[in-house]
Amino acid sequence: MNKKLLESKMKLHGDTNSSLATAIGISTQSFVNKKNENHGREFTQQEICKIKQRYNLSPIEVDDIFFANEVS
Repeated sequence: MNKKLLESKMKLHGDTNSSLATAIGISTQSFVNKKNENHGREFTQQEICKIKQRYNLSPIEVDDIFFANEVS
């Protein structure tokens, strides 16, 4: 996952960890764990879909954010 790219999209849209977590229906702590990939946590397909819709992400942007093999 490309955490920096997700964070840049969040900032562009004025979101915080808390506001995006609320928008996709999870707790802030769960969101932070997933964003940081703590304990093997990952976003579900449903959560990715909600983020895609919220930020109007293209399929390429979704791949770049959620399916990158980059270590932050």
